Amino acid sequence: MFLIPKSEAQAFITKASLTETTYISSMPFSLNLSKLFSNKKIIIFSLPGAFTPTCSTYQLPGFENNFHEFREKGIDDIYVVSVNDAFVMNAWASDLGIKNIKIIPDGNCEFTTAMGMNVSKSNLGFGIRSWRYAAIIDNCKIEKIFEEPGKSDDFSEDPYGETSPENIMSHL
Repeated sequence: MFLIPKSEAQAFITKASLTETTYISSMPFSLNLSKLFSNKKIIIFSLPGAFTPTCSTYQLPGFENNFHEFREKGIDDIYVVSVNDAFVMNAWASDLGIKNIKIIPDGNCEFTTAMGMNVSKSNLGFGIRSWRYAAIIDNCKIEKIFEEPGKSDDFSEDPYGETSPENIMSHL
């Protein structure tokens, strides 16, 4: 169940720029989402944090390991978003040997908030983070959104299944 209106997420993906200054390889830039996602069929997924157990053991490696299978099913690119700075995100991708998944650091929680997926994980010492979700987007149009159950602040569990690469693959 998607808790914010799909139309709001759609408007954000279609028209917004991620205006926070993001650093990749020590160079600041802003992301224009419509340019980034135009004329492509992509998957974007978000997770609570780099170097965390489920994210590092299953979710990001699962997308990386299945990248070529996703390509065969018509996916052009796969992006991961997390409320971490670019230095942490790049170190995490390097540590896991990620070559195919594109990293979008969301250090200011701007993307996550605009998607309506920010939650407090203060009970774990994480502060504000993203709830685990994924979307299939075709030429900036959201085709399907996947969200883990139980979205709420300081949720005591870390549900994972709806946003797994295997589940998303089954919907292509």
